[in-house]
Amino acid sequence: MKILIAPLNWGLGHATRCIPLIRHYLAAGDEVVLGGDGESILLLRQTFPTLRVIDLPSLELRYTDNAQQRGFYLRAIPALIRFTIADYYYLRQQLAIEHFDLVISDNRFGLFSRQTRCVYMTHQLYVQLPKRLRVFQPLARALHACIYKRYNEVWVPDYADPINNLAGALAHGHRFDQQAKYIGPLSRFSHLEAKSQNPEEWTGVQKPEASAPIIAILSGLEPQRTLFEQSLIARFKESTEPVFIVRGKIGGPATATQIGAVTLVPHMNDEQLMPLMQQAKKIIVRSGYSTIMDLSVLGLLCKAEFHPTPGQSEQEYLATLHHSTPL
Repeated sequence: MKILIAPLNWGLGHATRCIPLIRHYLAAGDEVVLGGDGESILLLRQTFPTLRVIDLPSLELRYTDNAQQRGFYLRAIPALIRFTIADYYYLRQQLAIEHFDLVISDNRFGLFSRQTRCVYMTHQLYVQLPKRLRVFQPLARALHACIYKRYNEVWVPDYADPINNLAGALAHGHRFDQQAKYIGPLSRFSHLEAKSQNPEEWTGVQKPEASAPIIAILSGLEPQRTLFEQSLIARFKESTEPVFIVRGKIGGPATATQIGAVTLVPHMNDEQLMPLMQQAKKIIVRSGYSTIMDLSVLGLLCKAEFHPTPGQSEQEYLATLHHSTPL
């Protein structure tokens, strides 16, 4: 079977949760082609260097530097429409050149076609809008349903149990949709659970003198990613404990920077990052859904200090759902 797997480039979470799917299909002997843009596809290129990559249209979005993000959402609507149309026509052109038996789109709205089987993957069947835009929430949910109903299947990376799950009201507790299939949480760390808790190699990064008691893992759109990084440096640079910040920057040199008690590295692979997370006493992260799946699979949700991206109501909801309080 020939499969195209294409995540949305909105932070790194959509790409990381595609990693276990890619491994699954490769283990089954299928041919996997990667599609995408930006840092998401850079991450997948690094993880699967032998796989072919198709460069898909880009979605150019930036958050504002304020907490409300009203301007961001207003600008995002026409950008998302253009992006969806571009994806749709790009896939149609691609299918005229080569056939895919399956197309898996992680939150890319336009990758559907009657010419082949297409799957849409999302954890947010029921869109959460900011409070000031909540009046438009029924419309947003209806529009989202119009999009995913064009796909043959909708996969939700969560448990089917309406009570014991990770996504809460984002994917449960509403009108049952026959199209939705709950496939369980997807974590890039699943294949490493049985491995040693000690890092195998620290090539290209500085190993901390001892197990870092505090680790922060950054991702998401600019400028909020940088603002979060700056706030963490200001908070911890005079700390008496070592603090390790993984900046979530793909493609640059893997060199460490020291600012007081804080060690910053651009990025870490799974084999390096997982044991550091296991050894930490506190893990500071955005409350993105892929991060929550990773922490849940590793049994580390109890260590998390969640900081939702300002104005991103989905992350605010998930942080509340998982009872995170900054320590």
